[in-house]
Amino acid sequence: MRSGNATGTLRILGAADTAALTGLAAADPVANTFLLSHLEATGTAAPTAAGGQVLGVFDGDELTAACWAGVNVVPTAVTVDTGPEIGAYLARTGRRFSSLFGPAEAVLSLWSVLQHSLPRPFDVRSDQPLLEITGPSAVPPAPGLRKARPEDLDRLLPACTAMFEEEVGYSPVAGGSRHYRQRVLSLIQKGHALVEFDASGEVIFKAELGTVSSSAVQVQGVWMNPAYRGRGLSAGYMSAVVQFAQEIAPQTSLYVNHYNAPARATYESVGFRQVGTFATILF
Repeated sequence: MRSGNATGTLRILGAADTAALTGLAAADPVANTFLLSHLEATGTAAPTAAGGQVLGVFDGDELTAACWAGVNVVPTAVTVDTGPEIGAYLARTGRRFSSLFGPAEAVLSLWSVLQHSLPRPFDVRSDQPLLEITGPSAVPPAPGLRKARPEDLDRLLPACTAMFEEEVGYSPVAGGSRHYRQRVLSLIQKGHALVEFDASGEVIFKAELGTVSSSAVQVQGVWMNPAYRGRGLSAGYMSAVVQFAQEIAPQTSLYVNHYNAPARATYESVGFRQVGTFATILF
């Protein structure tokens, strides 16, 4: 597929475009952790066997914008000028997606076109501060947080499910638990699931190093057991999460709903600062 338009040439990227795509994403490694993680894992910009592909917009020979299209849609360096053309192409494919997420300007410019062809979304979150910390935390880390082990799966899974329901609004296991269970197990096996249990075996706090590249770690799935909320524990746990993340990459990031004032206050106390704004559209 090759398409000429006012903003440049739009086409599906291949292996020969890997270096250009890596350079484009590396210009903002915090905003583009998802794509950099994919490139580091696969080593190529070429379409995947599962059907994921990256669309690229070129100005002459220069790659100026890109967009991952798989189960999710994730834009890179997309602007209000290039977003509608990419959105129009995705609309023509007739594909369905679980979500769109990334820098707000990019996501919303794609959505300005895609909204006319996709089902009504479950939720549109247009203002999600993107936060980053690069140095040591300002708060002493909670000493009990550790990497989860495979034998922890059955105790950890209910907390992961509860977090998902609170954050997204529906259960990830409503249609069966096999897929979500495997997702959590995969994070455990990578050493990216962090947890502390109390004496009774209940999860006190958990978080995941959800998307990881050599430049940045994006923290996801942060959850405190309601029985332990309001005790001033969250900052110490988040400090410990940062400590684990910085063993992998120098930049630690996450994005949070703008209206979640308690979480934002915790992240600020640890040392996170806002470096951008994300948006997420959920189906």
